This record gives sequence, structure tokens and C-alpha cells, in this order.
Amino acid sequence: MTPTIVGYIALGANLGDRIGTMRQAVGRLEAYAGITVERVSPVYEARAHTRREADVQPPYLNAVVKMRTALCAEDVLALCQELEAAAGRNRLVKWMPRTLDLDLLTLGQETRRGPYLVLPHPRLADRRFVLRPWADLAPNLHVPHPFDATVTTLLDRCPDTDEPRRTSLSLRSAAYSPVRSP
Repeated sequence: MTPTIVGYIALGANLGDRIGTMRQAVGRLEAYAGITVERVSPVYEARAHTRREADVQPPYLNAVVKMRTALCAEDVLALCQELEAAAGRNRLVKWMPRTLDLDLLTLGQETRRGPYLVLPHPRLADRRFVLRPWADLAPNLHVPHPFDATVTTLLDRCPDTDEPRRTSLSLRSAAYSPVRSP
């Protein structure tokens, strides 16, 4: 399978070994047949965004991965959910702290609105913690309808006023050595 479509995945974690879990996710993405991780953004830290003001959660680490893939969007989403489950993600309650959160932001210029998959990700323009690292990778990338704007333009218009803090952490560890899986 020859990787052909460029896609972007947002990563976040606010429980446990946040950086270790995110590094492992990047390594497993890279090791998966049909996906090539081309670039990884710097890592940012941001406070948790919750639905209820009373919720107090640890801060998140966030980053974005640029990949090239031959997989369809459903297969990329299934892989993301598999990696989340392997990291101990609990999907039973929304807006809970997470060991790992992977969101498929875009896959080429594909647009769709289904019960399990919406592309581009429907809330990406409201999340500075996603747009800031994404702008480091692809500031001029055109995000298709309904956004129809570049990543930088979306960042400039973003209603989220919480500016994430860039860290010195990296998702590429010195011990990283991908092993290809089928």
C-alpha cells in the first residue's frame, strides 16, 4: 500500500505519563502499514477545556502529526480509537480526563458528515490548543468546507483565548525505533 493522502491528527493527553503515552502513539502510527508520519509539531501545554466550569482537570499536552496514508478515513479513525483504547482511554463519559485523545482533523480535502465520522473535524476552529501546533506544521494548509480557510486564518479567528504554552518536550524520543506492523 503506497501512502498517498496527507492527513493531520491532533494528539492530547492529561493523565498519567502524558509525554510517554503520546510518544508511544506516534511510534505506533509510524509502525502501522499504510501510514508514514512525516512531521510532528512541537508539544504545547494547555488547560483542559470542559463543558462544566466546576470540572477541574490536569493540563493537557497537545501536538499535531502530519501523516501520509493510503488508508480510508474510517480505517484511520479506527486506528486512532484502537490506540486510545490501548492507552486506557475511557470513552464512557464525555469530557473526562484522558490518557490519550486522537482526533483526525483532515484527510486531504475530503469532506463528509456521517454518524461516526465528520471531516474536517467539526470543532477544530474552536480549539487554539489544536490550531497552534497545527500552524507550526502547515500554516498555509487549506481546511475545506465548512471552514474554507487556512490553518493560520482559523488560528487568527479562533474564539478560544487560552494561549497554549510551547514546551521543550518532543514526541520523537531518542529510543524511538519503529517496527512495521501489517
